[in-house]
Amino acid sequence: MAGKRVALALGSGGARGYAHIGVIDELNERGFEIVGIAGSSMGALVGGLQAAGKLDDFAEWAKSLTQRAILRLLDPKITAAGVLRAEKILDAVRDILGEVTIEELPIPYTAVSTDLLTGKSVWLQRGPVDAAIRASIAIPGVIVPHVLDGRLLADGGILDPLPMAPISAVNADLTIAVSLAGSESGGDEPEGDGPSATTEWLGRMWRSTTALFDAAQPDESADTLVDASKEMSVPRLGSFEVMNRTIDIAQAALARHTLAAYPPDVLIEVPRTACRSLEFHRAAEVIQVGRDLTAAVLDGLAKPETVSAEI
Repeated sequence: MAGKRVALALGSGGARGYAHIGVIDELNERGFEIVGIAGSSMGALVGGLQAAGKLDDFAEWAKSLTQRAILRLLDPKITAAGVLRAEKILDAVRDILGEVTIEELPIPYTAVSTDLLTGKSVWLQRGPVDAAIRASIAIPGVIVPHVLDGRLLADGGILDPLPMAPISAVNADLTIAVSLAGSESGGDEPEGDGPSATTEWLGRMWRSTTALFDAAQPDESADTLVDASKEMSVPRLGSFEVMNRTIDIAQAALARHTLAAYPPDVLIEVPRTACRSLEFHRAAEVIQVGRDLTAAVLDGLAKPETVSAEI
């Protein structure tokens, strides 16, 4: 390695974004200096907290969350332009962050969002950090879009799930991209006996919202893509899981295009099987996944070519 100044691009992917914390922890432990951060969605949240020096506080809070606590924090409002407002989660993040603007951060930081009216990607590099995070995490159809400076903003991952361009001009020795859309060996589903309580609850919320589904929607046992009795090898996906899977696939394709245009020095890929997008109660284990992947990559940095690691 020529040096240890690192610029990070942190990708979108819901609760898998906890892996970003593990990546940063491992970098810090090995003496790397983070000199620039760009993030989409959960990557924007983790990146903003890191730039503000508050990531350790957030990690401890996240590790304490249970499924019951997550359901309270999701703050449902089915009449809005999304099932969730997420304001309670943002209140907790604001309490950790304090009142800080992007201009005041010691590390250059970009939160990437999407303008739903113009259809363009938006780089948020000024103003309150919490507002930039709120704009970047508005998952389409799930979290209500955020109005900021006259723009209707939603999840940065819609157009830019792995924001490499904002860090391309950072004076760093290494650029590291952390993708949360790694391939799944054999197409396996995330580990576990079935959908989490959060996923099941959100599915019920969706089915009870007439703006999204017809009032005659079949019950949950029938709300699947396939008849399990005929196709035992095909997983049963509820309506929310179908939407979530569709977003994951689209973002993985967009991330591949970004990597071709802006190849990083180091690529860390967190597989979709690490956890489901709304399993925010699994912080400790997903953070460890990020640490393990990063350790594997850094141990192989003697090679001159771009290094990638995947579970």
